[in-house]
Amino acid sequence: MVLTNVVVDRVLEQTTFSFPREVLREGRVSVVVPELEAYATKPWDYAPSKAPVFFNPVMKLNRDIAVLALRAYQSASGRALSVCEPLAGCGIRGVRFAVEVDGEIQIVLNDINPEAAKLTQLNVARNELADCIRVTNEDANLLMSRFAAPRKRFDLIDVDPFGSPAPYIDAAIRAVRNDGLLALTATDMAPLCGVHLQACIRKYGGRPLRTEYCHELAVRLLAGCLTMMAAKHGIGIRVLFSHSTDHYIRLYALIQYGARRSDRSVQQMGYILHCFSCLHREVVAGMFSPLRLKCPDCGFKLSVAGPLWTGRLVDKDFCASMITDAVHRNSDEKLLLKLLSLIEGEADAPVTYYTTDKICDRLKVPIPPLMQVIEVLGSLGFPAVRTHFNSTGIKTEAPASDVASIVSSFSSSKPDHVSP
Repeated sequence: MVLTNVVVDRVLEQTTFSFPREVLREGRVSVVVPELEAYATKPWDYAPSKAPVFFNPVMKLNRDIAVLALRAYQSASGRALSVCEPLAGCGIRGVRFAVEVDGEIQIVLNDINPEAAKLTQLNVARNELADCIRVTNEDANLLMSRFAAPRKRFDLIDVDPFGSPAPYIDAAIRAVRNDGLLALTATDMAPLCGVHLQACIRKYGGRPLRTEYCHELAVRLLAGCLTMMAAKHGIGIRVLFSHSTDHYIRLYALIQYGARRSDRSVQQMGYILHCFSCLHREVVAGMFSPLRLKCPDCGFKLSVAGPLWTGRLVDKDFCASMITDAVHRNSDEKLLLKLLSLIEGEADAPVTYYTTDKICDRLKVPIPPLMQVIEVLGSLGFPAVRTHFNSTGIKTEAPASDVASIVSSFSSSKPDHVSP
């Protein structure tokens, strides 16, 4: 329930800010956010980073999915929830959690920026949530360390920083209860996609590659980093959901206490070998397995990505629960439903994917219709699906040589079906 206009105006009058603000509706809440137009004075300005309190309207899809994920987790757990967002900004995500997630919920919203904490407090009051949301103003890692003891830990910690989540992962792991949920966002795609190699190795403990499937590698590197940091504490992980959207990646993982669970998670670590000559790729399970040096197809030197997570990136049942919830609540977000549908479809698909534009560029042939390539692959005994990671991407067990041959065949034998 939103406060009456009279009460809201009174709260605004009693709260002074040194920067322009505007009221925004998102989901079922109304919040006050920085007026970003005031900070984009030049075409290349990134307004969210220039505003005194961080808020990014482009991340609405991220927040929509976060609400669905928490509702799916709450439905499965059937208990009252405790939630922490240690980098809350203006507090919009936490406010949406409180309003849009069913059942009893207690939330801690924190930001080290005093102006952010003050704006979050205003938004909590604006939506009459003071009974279930507590706002704090301190260092994120210090806050989470206060909740690392048994019976004080959270059901969900949502770490959504500007840049890499790596500095916060260790403290977050220790502050999530057994079978609790940890959500991580990474926006530093340049390191994760291989543009800044050493930065990725330094932050995530794995080597990236600049391949056509680098966004999937980014998710796997983040999951691998989480796995190894959790293993130090005798904790395992189970990835429930992940996605790559625009300029960021997102990971949702169950935190599971116990050395055996930790060992099983570490067994999901490994490497991906890639040939930049013929596009051959293969997965090597195990962190200490011998690595092939030359491509078995063309003899070219193989490049290595990892160590990284080689297990599943999506739990199909968890994703299906999110889709059912979105449809049941009459979500009109077509982009959201399309994304979830694609992710569910590739839940059981193999690691990595091919992109038709990359193959066609190498073969100097026109790009054929994606679905027709998928149909031909299936007819030859290689089930294939689309991937949300790339609009021209195909996940299949087919070898690179067979995929290239099929794509090439469209230009020679099926000219009427080739894209201009």
